[in-house]
Amino acid sequence: MTTTTNLAHHATLAELQPGDDIPELRVSPISRRTLAIYAGASGDHHPLHIDSDYAREAGLGDVFAHGMLSAAYLGRLVTNWAGQDRLRSLKMRFTGITHLRDAPHCTGRVSERFEENGEARLRVEMVCANQNGEQKIVGEAIVAIA
Repeated sequence: MTTTTNLAHHATLAELQPGDDIPELRVSPISRRTLAIYAGASGDHHPLHIDSDYAREAGLGDVFAHGMLSAAYLGRLVTNWAGQDRLRSLKMRFTGITHLRDAPHCTGRVSERFEENGEARLRVEMVCANQNGEQKIVGEAIVAIA
């Protein structure tokens, strides 16, 4: 499910200003099936993500999501909104663990308009949090306006 916040009054990317939100991305809660599918697709079969016994022996309550799965959700946030062809850079920092049954909620806000290499661009600050607002990843995207 994707919804918009205060972006509704803007017709184009060119009209966005610092402080404007981009459409959010809400994802279904992380399940064991999600982790198994991601492990197969990514080739990352680390037992902390797929083996409950291993995770418990390591002192964790259970398996948890791959960090790059949450990173992919932030990538989807930006590309759903602006398209892949406008994405110029994407930076992320992991700030927390996404646990089973966490429902990722990704948001972004324009922080700057600028020009680089003769191209008008937007800097977008992003967050992937769970349903309780606990941050899991923070990031930044640079998007071409035109």
